[in-house]
Amino acid sequence: MESELKDMTSSSPLEPEPARRSHDDGASSKDDRPLLKQENSGSAVAATGESLEELEKKFAAYVRHDVYGPMGRGELPLTEKFLLGLALVTLVPIRVLVGMIVLVVYYLICRVCTLFLAPNRDQDQEQEDYAHMGGWRRAVIVACGRFLSRAMLFVFGFYWINETYRIPEYDSKSAAESEEEPGRPGAIVSNHVSYVDILYHMSSSFPSFVAKRSVAKLPLVGLISKCLGCVYVQRESKSSDFKGVAAVVTERAREAHENENAPMMMLFPEGTTTNGDFLLPFKTGAFLAKAPVLPVILRYPYQRFSPAWDSISGVRHVIFLLCQFVSYLEVIRLPIYYPNEQEKEDPKLFADNVRRLMAREGNLIMSDIGLAEKRIYHAALNGLLCQC
Repeated sequence: MESELKDMTSSSPLEPEPARRSHDDGASSKDDRPLLKQENSGSAVAATGESLEELEKKFAAYVRHDVYGPMGRGELPLTEKFLLGLALVTLVPIRVLVGMIVLVVYYLICRVCTLFLAPNRDQDQEQEDYAHMGGWRRAVIVACGRFLSRAMLFVFGFYWINETYRIPEYDSKSAAESEEEPGRPGAIVSNHVSYVDILYHMSSSFPSFVAKRSVAKLPLVGLISKCLGCVYVQRESKSSDFKGVAAVVTERAREAHENENAPMMMLFPEGTTTNGDFLLPFKTGAFLAKAPVLPVILRYPYQRFSPAWDSISGVRHVIFLLCQFVSYLEVIRLPIYYPNEQEKEDPKLFADNVRRLMAREGNLIMSDIGLAEKRIYHAALNGLLCQC
């Protein structure tokens, strides 16, 4: 999902040419390759010629600092091995079973609530959703979705979530302008650390996400994504298709701002996940609607295993996360950010100002690297570990 948002927002329809060149020079041709592609690992290491320490310094936003080490392949202490083995035979089967039950139950709720209803379709952009229906059906889908998403977080070990509402110190002029702006935010913008982010936002506000078009065809999850009102993108689509998706996102953000019954958009403007200590450059897709946004900052404190999905494969990450007896999530919710006239006319300025605010309030380090550098780091790291 996060990489699709990056592809959508880094294409020409969404980002000014100078900014796009600074992100994509020498790397855009590689964007469709898997993050961990074995055959490219050796060439990546040979090309960089850098040690593990040098790579970690250069790509600090993606470096793991937990006891599981790079890519989750570090040498574990004896105590951690024992706890991991114990959880694998006791905790993991229970969590997998309960998690599947929660997923199936919510699918059945969505199926019942959408019986005899045709989805809202956009034939030109191949978008369809059930998020625009009203009445008791929508109320049940949202209420059950929020409750069961929180239940799924509980299954993953997030028993307590510490939420903080923080009011930044705006200058007097900005504060005055904000007070004059009516309406709700058009989109929620958040830093991206893990797939767990999605579960939290579903439990908190049940917004619409950007997802791969193939998600709509998945068993169980496909119908749920349509009830969320996901905007689907195709990775291999032409730039004209990305322009169409950008228009859908912009329209949906404006609709959410003007209509309190419309589904709100949830966007991760970084375009990929980090280790949680950094904030990458923001793409402009979330800010083209000129509508106010709601910044949310997520942090995952840890003792043994970091929930951040940075330099570790998806299957390995899910297994290790399920093996943790307790996981932690901290949320910092900021007030709605209302753009001034200059920010409305310049989406890049709007995005940069929101990013600086989130970095300051969340104590995050701003980094200039992006998804292309993440792929280089993953390939080089995979090669180094294979050589050991």
